Amino acid sequence: MITRERFTELVLQYERLVYTVCFQLVRDAAAAEDLTQEAFLSAYLHRESLPEGYERQWLCRIAANKAKDHLQSAWNRRAVLPGEEELARGLAPPAEETVLRRSTAAEILKAVEEMKEPYRQVCRLCLVEERSPEEAALALGRPVKTVYTQLSRGKRLLREALERGGRHDIS
Repeated sequence: MITRERFTELVLQYERLVYTVCFQLVRDAAAAEDLTQEAFLSAYLHRESLPEGYERQWLCRIAANKAKDHLQSAWNRRAVLPGEEELARGLAPPAEETVLRRSTAAEILKAVEEMKEPYRQVCRLCLVEERSPEEAALALGRPVKTVYTQLSRGKRLLREALERGGRHDIS
C-alpha cells in the first residue's frame, strides 16, 4: 500500500494534470477544481489498487471518470420530464424546487425525518445538511449513481408530502 507521504508527492506532481483532464471535459474552472479534489479523495480511498508505475494513467482515469459522472448528473438535472416543457425553455423551476422554496425549514425537516429509507438519509444529507450527492454516497457507503436516483425520488416524494400540507406519510 502507498504511504501518505508518497500520496502527497503524487498529489503535488499530478494536481495540474488532473485539473486539466477535468477542465477539458467539463469546461468549468470551479467544477474542475471540485472534481480534482474528488478525484484525489477517491484515489486516496482506493490507493491500495494503485498499479505501481502507472500512477499518472491511474489518476487521469479517475479524473476522467469523475468528470464524466459530473456531466451525466448535470444532464439528468436538465432532462425534461413529461409536463415540464416550460422548464425546458427555462421559464419555470422544477416543481420540487418551487415547493421546497415555499416551505419552511421546519416543514422540510419534519417531512424528511418522516420519510422511509433509503430516501430519509439521502435527503437529510443532501437537502438538510447541504452535502453533495458524492459526499452522501461516501458517508452512506452507496454508489454515487444510486444516491442521485434516491435523491431524485426523495425530492419528488418530499414535494408530494409538502403539497399535501400536514399529512407527511412519505413512502
